[in-house]
Amino acid sequence: MAKKTKIHEIVKYPDPILSKRGEEIMVFDDELKTLVEEMFESMYEAHGIGLAAPQIGLSKRLTVIDVSFKKNPEEKIVLINPEIIEREGSLYEEEGCLSLPDIRDKVKRAAKVKVRAQNVKGEWFEIEGEELLARAFQHEIDHLDGILFIERLSRLKKDLTIRKIKKLIKNGEW
Repeated sequence: MAKKTKIHEIVKYPDPILSKRGEEIMVFDDELKTLVEEMFESMYEAHGIGLAAPQIGLSKRLTVIDVSFKKNPEEKIVLINPEIIEREGSLYEEEGCLSLPDIRDKVKRAAKVKVRAQNVKGEWFEIEGEELLARAFQHEIDHLDGILFIERLSRLKKDLTIRKIKKLIKNGEW
């Protein structure tokens, strides 16, 4: 019988782990592989296309991305200790976040990026992404740096969003 994958609860704003830089991953073992599987399953369960370790309460530089949302298994991407090494162009499009349920707004991001990261075996590789994939790379790597997409909004929009969230928390709806 197949082992049931653990589904992690998504940490919501304003949890302090979301504003902390994740720690570098140094050990590439079976525990890490299991965590990656659990993160994909947790992301799918929450209907997301990307999930960073801090979003499940782990301060690690690890993110999983699948912009095809299960349609194309080859499109599953694991980035460990990633960094963006090239940015090109710009796009201004709507974003959402599993840690900020029902909050969506337009954010300016690079249209194309190149990322350098490690895989689950610890091997370094480079990957490029355009449009939605580039946005997902930037959004998830921001999480690893302790930055939420609302930090990229204008001060007014950010303040309005935080006020809305505080009201939801106060009413027990967050």
